Amino acid sequence: MRALTVVPLKKDSLAVTDVPDPEPGDGDLLVDGLAVGVCGTDKEIVAGQYGWAPPGRERLVIGHESLGRVRQAPDGSGFSPGDLVVGVVRRPDPVPCGACAHEQFDMCRNNRYTERGIKEIDGYASRSWRVEAGYAVKLDPALAGVGVLMEPTSVVAKAWEQVERIGARAWFEPRTVLVTGAGPIGLLAALLGVQRGLDVHVLDRATGGPKPGIVGDLGATYHHSGVGDAVASARPDVVIEATGSGRVVFDAIAATAPYGIVCLTGVSSAHRLTVDAGDLNREIVLENDAIVGSVNANLTHYSAAADALAKADPDWLRRLISRQVPLERFSEAFTHRPDDIKVVITLDASTS
Repeated sequence: MRALTVVPLKKDSLAVTDVPDPEPGDGDLLVDGLAVGVCGTDKEIVAGQYGWAPPGRERLVIGHESLGRVRQAPDGSGFSPGDLVVGVVRRPDPVPCGACAHEQFDMCRNNRYTERGIKEIDGYASRSWRVEAGYAVKLDPALAGVGVLMEPTSVVAKAWEQVERIGARAWFEPRTVLVTGAGPIGLLAALLGVQRGLDVHVLDRATGGPKPGIVGDLGATYHHSGVGDAVASARPDVVIEATGSGRVVFDAIAATAPYGIVCLTGVSSAHRLTVDAGDLNREIVLENDAIVGSVNANLTHYSAAADALAKADPDWLRRLISRQVPLERFSEAFTHRPDDIKVVITLDASTS
C-alpha cells in the first residue's frame, strides 16, 4: 500500500513509500482514505523540526487531518460500510493521568499521549487505514467534499468551549469577537462565532486574494490595517488569536473590553520582543481579563465540530480548500502559494 512517510527529525526525507496493508483488530474500522489536510505541524515534521516514529520504526506515516470512507466495520460499532468518517488524532497516555482517565486526553498532564501522524502512531496519509471505532467520528454524507476540515474545526470548537467556560465565572454575554489570522483556524473560528450570533471581525494582513471575500460572505467584517484599526471597530469582548505572531499576541491581549477573554491558538516561533510587562499586567489585573492557551481536541470537541460543519454552507466551506493535490505529487502540497488557505492531499488511487 502507498503512503506518505517521513523520517522524523530528518529534513527532506518525505516520500511516498510502500507500507504494509492495515490489519484491523477487534473493534477497529477499516477505512479507505480519501484525503488529508496539510497544516503547519506537518510542515514542521517535514522540515525535520518535530515528530516521533512508532517504536522500532524509522519512518512515520504522516497526516492527522483525515477523511475516509468505511470499508469494513465490526457489528455493534455504530458504523457501517460507506460511512464518511474522520479519525481522532490524540490517544491518552498509558498511565493514565487524571485528565486522560476522564477522557480529556487533549489536556494530558504528563505528555505521555501519542498522536496519529505526529507522535509514535502512524497517521492517515495512506490509501487505507484502520482506526478504533471509539476514536472515529461519523460525518454527514453531504460533507464528503469538505470533511477534511473536521480536525481544525475540532480545535476551534475546543477554543470556543474554553472561552465559554471562562466566561461563566461571571455574567457573560459577549457581543463581538476579533479573530486574528484568516488561515483555516481563524476562518473556522470566525464561522463558529457567527453560528453563535456574534458580531465577528477578522484581521489578516492579506489585502487581496480570496480571504476578504470569504470573510465578507460569512457575514463578518474583514480588517487588514492592524490590530488597532480592528479593535477600534470591534471593541471585542473575545479575541481568538490564530497567527502565532508574538507582536499580534501582545496586541490582542491588550485589545479586549473589560473582563475580556483572549484564547491563544497559534504557536509562536522564537522571537525577541520588547513589551511593557508592568503596564500589561496592570491592565489584565484591573480589568479582570483572562488569557488561555488551547490546542488539540477530545471526542466532545470532534462531535461539536461535526455539528458545526453540518450547519455551515458547504459552498462556503469549499472555498477554504484552495488546492487538492494527488498523493503522488505530494511535494506540491508543501510548496506555498500566495492564495493558499487549506491544501489537501487526495488519497483515492483514481485521483492520482
